[in-house]
Amino acid sequence: MTSKGSICLTGGAGYIGSHACLALAARGIKPLTIDNLSTGSRDAVRWGSLVNLDLRDTERVTDALIKHNVDTVLHFAASAYVGESVTDPLKYYDNNVGGMLSLLTACAAAGVKTFVLSSSCATYGIPDQIPVDETTPQRPINPYGMTKLMCEQMLMDVAPQTDMAYGILRYFNVAGADVSGTLRENHDPETHLIPLTIFAAIGRTPLLKLFGGDYDTPDGSCIRDYVHVSDLAHGHILAFEHLRANGGNLTVNLGSGQGASNFEIVEMVEKVTGCNVPVEVARRRIGDPPVLVADASLAREMLGFVPQRSDLTTIVTDAVRSMGMEAAHAISA
Repeated sequence: MTSKGSICLTGGAGYIGSHACLALAARGIKPLTIDNLSTGSRDAVRWGSLVNLDLRDTERVTDALIKHNVDTVLHFAASAYVGESVTDPLKYYDNNVGGMLSLLTACAAAGVKTFVLSSSCATYGIPDQIPVDETTPQRPINPYGMTKLMCEQMLMDVAPQTDMAYGILRYFNVAGADVSGTLRENHDPETHLIPLTIFAAIGRTPLLKLFGGDYDTPDGSCIRDYVHVSDLAHGHILAFEHLRANGGNLTVNLGSGQGASNFEIVEMVEKVTGCNVPVEVARRRIGDPPVLVADASLAREMLGFVPQRSDLTTIVTDAVRSMGMEAAHAISA
């Protein structure tokens, strides 16, 4: 792959962005990270340089893109808690949509030619069919999903006017950690099911609260498609390589194509750790669809995207391993 410029990751200090940086480094590429460190960690920026600024500062973002000769942007930075988006929608429109507007303005000014957007299955809302393919109507049921849909539309409107190739990657539930243990899932507060289940198993928290046990699913709990973060990072690399090779704009789902219920996650964590997971079933959360499972065949066809680590056993094993000695001591106790 040849390039006239460098690669910039917005949100490269976060969970998914830092794994993408690691994947790029394995290919001899040191990307630029732009991150305001509001949720990301400076310690996670180990491959390439960090510019600490907010995406909504258009002038400074433009200057950074020009200074570092950026021609490709992978846009990860966003607020991404569904529940919080319901209680504080203004934050999500300001950060996600406002940040996207500022970033696209900066990219146009800096002459960026390739843009990959991290979008979400949340744009589909409650789908009419399972598995969900890219033709499924997009009807978000929460502000987070709506902001992602708006970002998609902004990119599709702006890209043709700025001679920019784009990829939109709608991914499903991201989980796991780099197999080496170099990086891990580390949110504050943590809201993702798999790490929360592990916390309950190893005694970091007293119990796991599951939201909803009365869905129209085989065991009454939500079903989700879990994709390993390392597979997802590889999907981003495949996408920008496709775009830089003039393969054409694309919009694809990234997922495993397999569904797992909340109770199946609990069972797998108990199997991997050998520890019991105390569970409390609470009322449903607003904005949670019963089932979301990807049809990722288009990504396989266009990009050669074939997940290698997205079986549930591997995802949970890698997540437990990434927690280091704390998990090891709990498991051996």
